[in-house]
Amino acid sequence: MQQDPDASIVNNCFAIVFTPSRRRNRFPENCVDVVASAEEAMDRADAAGNTYAAQVVGPSRSSEGIRLYYLEQWLDRE
Repeated sequence: MQQDPDASIVNNCFAIVFTPSRRRNRFPENCVDVVASAEEAMDRADAAGNTYAAQVVGPSRSSEGIRLYYLEQWLDRE
């Protein structure tokens, strides 16, 4: 069995996600900007610009060969 060369780079991380809707739960790599912390993600989020703070897992390669991040949770200031 051949091992996926990208398997070792899948991480749980904080990010800014560019999306017109928060209904999706997976995002292509070019829509995700990984950041150092939840605080940084929340500081950089801008709903008017369709960018949202999130905790994501990825990237992982889809069956179509696209690298995707999967949503763990949206991060919102309370």
